[in-house]
Amino acid sequence: MARRKIALVGAGHIGGTLALLIGLKELGDVVLCDVVEGVPQGKGLDLAESSPIEGFDASYVGSNDYSAIADAAVVIVTAGFPRKPGMSRDDLLSANADVVAKVGAAIKEYCPSAFVIVVTNPLDVMVWVMREASGLPHHRVVGMAGVLDSARFRYFIADELKVSVEDVTAFVLGGHGDDMVPLLRYSTVAGIPLPDLVKMGWTTQEQLDKIINRTWGDRRTAQDRVRILRPGSRGRCDGRKLSQGQEARAALCRLVGWPVRGQ
Repeated sequence: MARRKIALVGAGHIGGTLALLIGLKELGDVVLCDVVEGVPQGKGLDLAESSPIEGFDASYVGSNDYSAIADAAVVIVTAGFPRKPGMSRDDLLSANADVVAKVGAAIKEYCPSAFVIVVTNPLDVMVWVMREASGLPHHRVVGMAGVLDSARFRYFIADELKVSVEDVTAFVLGGHGDDMVPLLRYSTVAGIPLPDLVKMGWTTQEQLDKIINRTWGDRRTAQDRVRILRPGSRGRCDGRKLSQGQEARAALCRLVGWPVRGQ
């Protein structure tokens, strides 16, 4: 049976990580599309050559032309200008809106039946730009944020309390930015809600406030990562969450022919 095509628009850190994960999980064949000549072709070839070692079957094609995404079942958009030290996500608004609008127009032309996952920042606005530019119905354009923010919150809880991440659940709602809301009552360690841990003396409200401030608005997380790694700093965590999260599940439902529900 022919494998479905998954197009990655943007072959940077996230795009490359996603391409590898898609191959390892044999979710489909991969097209890497990027404006920088040689980058998608080189990464595609490198990943294809790793398939005999890792034991997976997937083809990789790299291109600088949007026509390569034709008939893709899923398109994941990571293209855009990266954040630099001191920049907020909103600082990228104008530049990345133009990039995402062009990608949306290409999707409308070459793969109008695709399910689209947007990763480009500022995320919530870019999802709207993509939907407008592509003309796709709202239930076929989503953004990757909630699962990633919840994963970060979960990690910070485990790190602060010195427990395994496997014993922690966490839940974050809201936009991918300063208006995200960590839900303490629905975030637990070994099944115990965080507020109850305070009452039991296992932690303090001050510790929880530190965790929340580290997650809320992503002030410390993203800025630290941007400062350390410089432009193009996002990558492996985003890629892992995309391959595992709720938005990815919707995309995978589409891959196997199941209906995609919800908005």
